[in-house]
Amino acid sequence: MKSSPVFNYPVFALGFRTFFLLAGFAALVLLIIWQGMTQGTISHSAYFTGTYWHAHEMLLGYTVAVIAGFLLTAVSNWTGKITLQGDALAGLGLLWLYGRILPFYAGLLPDGLIALVDFAFLPVLIYVIANTLIRTKNYKNLVFVGLLALLMFGNGLIHAQMLALCQHSAAVGIQMVIATIVLMILVIMGRVFPFFTEKGLKGILIPRNSMLDALAIGSAALLFTLQLVDVSGTFLAIAAIMTAALNGWRLASWFVFRIWFVPLLWVLYLGYGWLILGFIFTAFAAWEWVLPSLALHAFTVGGIGILTLGMMARVALGHTGRAMKASNAIAVAFVFMNIAALFRVVLPLTIASWSNVLVYIATLAWLAAFALFIFVYAPILTKVRADGKEG
Repeated sequence: MKSSPVFNYPVFALGFRTFFLLAGFAALVLLIIWQGMTQGTISHSAYFTGTYWHAHEMLLGYTVAVIAGFLLTAVSNWTGKITLQGDALAGLGLLWLYGRILPFYAGLLPDGLIALVDFAFLPVLIYVIANTLIRTKNYKNLVFVGLLALLMFGNGLIHAQMLALCQHSAAVGIQMVIATIVLMILVIMGRVFPFFTEKGLKGILIPRNSMLDALAIGSAALLFTLQLVDVSGTFLAIAAIMTAALNGWRLASWFVFRIWFVPLLWVLYLGYGWLILGFIFTAFAAWEWVLPSLALHAFTVGGIGILTLGMMARVALGHTGRAMKASNAIAVAFVFMNIAALFRVVLPLTIASWSNVLVYIATLAWLAAFALFIFVYAPILTKVRADGKEG
């Protein structure tokens, strides 16, 4: 007799439910812990050194949770086959959760075990997604398996330094992870921006330009490769400006003024705009006009932060059978996220002496945004679909 699942709850019906909920709480808890670390009220993880815990957790904790939720759900749509649900999905969620917890038990647990638990998440995710795509002969989407493999490799470089296997690999690993996440976003945006815009605005047809898509993504890949091989100066700046121009052209080709009346659309367009600003600031940093950290946070707080929040909000509505309309609270959350990016990235250029205050305000804005997300979406993610369908 077949036993019933232990985790037979709506939150484990599809990947987006489990991992968007985990990501929402992680965005709050991880930043609160980091704020405590910087203020000296919370001890640093004994496993990660310096700022590596913050970088690792926001990228390979929070952001990877969003990516996992999106891909597990998208692959189910692309193939018509459920990737994970029930006990298996709960198990993968617990593996991700233990990866966040165990670094604080360094000294009580072997460092190798801490690294293994965190590292194991991406290989398991890769197996699940690759197995589903290959079994259904959906080979064109295996590009995401390759991108996940790059994330896994970058994570390995970070752990290699923490385990004293390498001396300077963590910074390269973080750089590789950021580059891979941005490239994954650029690939996904090419698929969803025109579709979301047409669905959100009646009577609108968005042109597709595969050549422009390839140039925008390829130029970003070239730019990040140049950074990884330590190219700097004018050559890097020219590559960054070219990347910004191509991606700006791409975004402009999709733009319709009416998006400003639809929060689920303008948040995505603004998020892409922050990525473009990141490319511009990369050029400025190469010429030593701005600090490299401003380009970094344009990509992370601005681009990745805003786009992941916007995507979670939109995908969760669509896959729970609800109307594609953001609540007022979520529209305010989108505003808070852009305020966080503004105070973390742009305002330090004009009032650098207030940098600590600006970072603190940016942190509060980030926390407000995700508090609103949890308030609105926790019930949506943990209840059955509004239309009574499965999923």
